Amino acid sequence: MDLKGVGIWSSQLRYGDQSEAAEAAAELEELGFPALWIPDVGGPVLDAVENLLGATKNTVIATGILNLWMHSPDDVAAGYTRLTQQHGERFLLGIGVSHAPLIDAREPGRYRKPLAATSAFLDGLDGAATPVPPQNRALAALGPKMLALSAERSRGAHPYLSTPEHTARARDILGAGPLLLPEQTAILTTDRDEARAIGTPWLKGYLAMPNYANNMLRSGFTAEDIEAVSDRLFDALIAWGDEDAVLRRVREHQSAGADHVCVQILLADQRAFPREQWRRLAAALR
Repeated sequence: MDLKGVGIWSSQLRYGDQSEAAEAAAELEELGFPALWIPDVGGPVLDAVENLLGATKNTVIATGILNLWMHSPDDVAAGYTRLTQQHGERFLLGIGVSHAPLIDAREPGRYRKPLAATSAFLDGLDGAATPVPPQNRALAALGPKMLALSAERSRGAHPYLSTPEHTARARDILGAGPLLLPEQTAILTTDRDEARAIGTPWLKGYLAMPNYANNMLRSGFTAEDIEAVSDRLFDALIAWGDEDAVLRRVREHQSAGADHVCVQILLADQRAFPREQWRRLAAALR
């Protein structure tokens, strides 16, 4: 698997029209992006992975992340095996524990001991009839214990909604071997008011989740920064401006120790595929 350079993280590839998702994936491969990442909040995520694998020839398709509370290890391992047999080893299984408010909303009290739950899920993958190899899986990780687990039992870590400073701390914890694959959110506009209008409501939704809020507190931001989504916090989490501004942030992650950075482009209409913006980013990378 080629997990260097800059990839694309996209909810549209997962939840948008799957015919357009396949068409967009084929174009993204032609544009030179080595990996495409999709989220999961339940449902047939492996069907979406299969759709993208079928539309591409060499691109890595990664889950960022597969929600471990919503799938069984045996089913995931069987699906992983089927997809890799059909398409080669291009499927990076990103796994994560999601967030207590989301999981407990469906079944109060289910979300507990996330580190132990992750270890148990990995045990299930290891013990399946056809195991998922550790080198083809990654863990969503922000805190030190989950980062350490990702180094021990997977190919590396996939931090989401984090800063280059967090990337540097994560690299120190992971050491030199495991991959570090952070997501970076971006808005291609030079107008701060427009960036704020697009990004602030989006950030508020994520910062309501304790895992992200706590990571920001560990990163030196205050409760007031989080509550108000201060300019300092906004600018730290979202790279906004022209293509050069986005690529500067990507290079900051890389300088801090990232092996691969997956960029998520936000639009005012978050259901729309940001295909023009992906093309602009690809041109800037070239």
